[in-house]
Amino acid sequence: MYKGGLQVYTTLNIPMQKFAEQAVQKGLRELDKRQGWRGPVGHVQMTKNFVPPDDFPELHNPHSAFINNLYRALVTKVTTKEVSLLIGNTYKGTIALEDMTWARRRLDKSNDVSNATVKEAATPPQLFKVGDIIEVAPKKGNLESGQFVLEQTPIVEGALTAIDPRTGAILAMVGGYDYNRSQFNRAVIARRQPGSAFKPLIYAAALQQGLTPATLILDAPVVYEDEDLDRVWKPENYEKRFFGTISLREALKHSRNAATVRLLEQIGVSEVVNLSTTLGVQSPMSQDLSLALGSSSVTLQEITSAYGVFGNQGLWLPPYLITHVQNLTGEILEQHFFEPRQAMKPENAYLITNMLMDVIQSGTGRLAKSIGRPLAGKTGTTNSYNDAWFVGYSPNLATGVWVGFDDVRTLGRLESGAHAALPIWTDFVDKALRNLPVMTFPIPEGVQFAQVDPQTGELPSKTSRLITTEVFRKGTEPEKAARKKSNPMEFFEFDRLNFGSSRQNLRY
Repeated sequence: MYKGGLQVYTTLNIPMQKFAEQAVQKGLRELDKRQGWRGPVGHVQMTKNFVPPDDFPELHNPHSAFINNLYRALVTKVTTKEVSLLIGNTYKGTIALEDMTWARRRLDKSNDVSNATVKEAATPPQLFKVGDIIEVAPKKGNLESGQFVLEQTPIVEGALTAIDPRTGAILAMVGGYDYNRSQFNRAVIARRQPGSAFKPLIYAAALQQGLTPATLILDAPVVYEDEDLDRVWKPENYEKRFFGTISLREALKHSRNAATVRLLEQIGVSEVVNLSTTLGVQSPMSQDLSLALGSSSVTLQEITSAYGVFGNQGLWLPPYLITHVQNLTGEILEQHFFEPRQAMKPENAYLITNMLMDVIQSGTGRLAKSIGRPLAGKTGTTNSYNDAWFVGYSPNLATGVWVGFDDVRTLGRLESGAHAALPIWTDFVDKALRNLPVMTFPIPEGVQFAQVDPQTGELPSKTSRLITTEVFRKGTEPEKAARKKSNPMEFFEFDRLNFGSSRQNLRY
C-alpha cells in the first residue's frame, strides 16, 4: 500500500459526503439543544491583567478554540441583554438574548432529559458568569462578524448512509457526530431496534402473498398471553387509540401498530423473516409477533439497502465501498462485479413504493414533501423514544438516518423519527439530489390502477361516499362492489370477522 504504489478507488461521492456530515452534525446539535443546556464546559478566574492559563489551550488562539466543530469562547462581560465573548484571545463578539433562549431548559449532572428543568425566561445573568468557557458558533459564518449563537457539543449520536440502489455503491456514510470523538461506525456496526421503520418489510411480505394496498385489516385492541412466563402483551398505537377496519395503505401510512401485528399474525412470521433475508438483512430476526413493531435490531446499512430494493424494481445489489484496486503499473488487482438478485417481483416493489410515497405526501414523513421530488420512505420510533429513524429513497438514491444514545436511553418526550431523524434526512437528500437527474419510479407492466371504495376495498357501489384510485398487481384488483359497508366502530361484530385470533401464546 505505502511502498508499492497501490491505488484504491472507492464509491465515495465527496460532495454528498460533505452534505451528509453537515446534516448529521446540524441535526444532532439541534436535538441536543432541545434536550437542554448542560452549562459551561469550564471556568477560569478573571483578573485585571488576565493571561489564559496553560490548562486551557483553547483560550490561546482561534485554531485551538475550534473543537468538535464549534468554537470555545471566554465570557468577558454579562448584561441583561447580551454576553460579551473572547475567542482564542483574538476575536471579540457577543451573543444576543434571542440566540440563547433555548438554554432556559437545563439539565442536571446526570444529563437525563427526563430530569430537565425549564425556566419561563432565561436572562444572561441567570446562565453565565464572567470567566465561563462556553461553546458558540458564528451567526454569519465567520469570526469577524462578531455575532455568535450559543451552542453545545451533543452527546447524542447519529448515523447516515446513502446508497445508489441501482448499483449498491455507498455514496456517503457518517458513523457518528465526530470521528475524532469516536471511531465506532454506527452506520455499519451498530444494531438497533428499527421500530416502525421495519414495517414496510412486513407489508411487502403481505403483498408477496397476494394481498393488496386496498386489503382491509382490523386496527383494534388485542391481547397476547404467554402462560409459561405469566406475561401479557397489549400492542398500542402511537395515538393511544384504535381506528377500526382500515386498508393496508392507511395502516402503513399512519403506522398503526395493532393493525400491523394482526397482519403479521395473518401472513406468518417466517414469511417476513425469509423476505428480510432476501432483501439483505443479515441480523438475526425475532421469531414472534413483536417483529411487527421492529423489535429485532438491525444495522442502518441493512435496512437502507432493503428499502433500495423497493425503488429498484425488486432488484437487490449488495452494498459495496471499493470499486477496484490497481498497482503502480495500472494492473487491476481487485475489482467489484455487480451481482443483482431479483429479491421480489417488480410489481410488488412498485406497490410498496406507491404506499410509502403516501407516507411522505400525507403521512408521518410529510417534512420531506418540501424536497419536491418523487420520494418514498418511513419513520421509525422505538419504545420510550430510545431510537429515531427515517429511511427513504428515490429511484437513484436510498438514504437512512438513525439517531440515539450509545447507552440506549430516551431521546426525550416526542423525539420521534419524524422529529429527530427526518430533518437530518431531508437536509441531506435535498442537497444530494440537486446534483442528480429527476427520476420517477417506473411502473411495471403488470400493475393496474382501479377505483375502489376505501371503506370496503371493493369496487365503488351506488352508496359509496368516498372513491379513491388504488394500485394493484394485475389479477388482484377487485371485480365487484361490496354489498354492505362494515362499520368500523361496531366493535361487538369484530369477533365475527376473520382477522385471526385475538389471544394466543407469544414467546418474547
